[in-house]
Amino acid sequence: MRRQEKAVTALPEIEAILKAGKVCQLAFADEPVPYIVSLNYGYSDGALYFHSAPEGRKMELIAGNPKAAFNIVLDLGIIEGEEACNWSCRYRSVVGHGRIRMLFDPEEKRRGLDIIMAQYSDAAFTYADHALRATAVYRLEITTMTAKESRTDS
Repeated sequence: MRRQEKAVTALPEIEAILKAGKVCQLAFADEPVPYIVSLNYGYSDGALYFHSAPEGRKMELIAGNPKAAFNIVLDLGIIEGEEACNWSCRYRSVVGHGRIRMLFDPEEKRRGLDIIMAQYSDAAFTYADHALRATAVYRLEITTMTAKESRTDS
């Protein structure tokens, strides 16, 4: 990271960003250009959890290459300046890589969905068997990540 003063290096602080986020951009290798999607997610124990339809471009890319990159940003607001080039953003972010594993066992899928829902609500949820069968649930085991923040003291 070029600007070391912006680095967030303590794991509890990095996990706080991951737990506070609401949207994750997930990127895959594809030709002729990378493919990126914005997804709801959940974070727990060094992994990100996602759900989606069991078919589509994303699922095809995962089947061909389970490695992915991710980005999560907490938008903390705009800082206005006197001139255009003096404007800035307040943010905290995590960028990383990992390997995706599809979850097939119904109990693993339920746990993954619980982790996703816990990102957004304290409520307890149940999942109908037919919905569970129709939903792909997958886990990205984080292998590397870096975090940074800017102007969080404002």
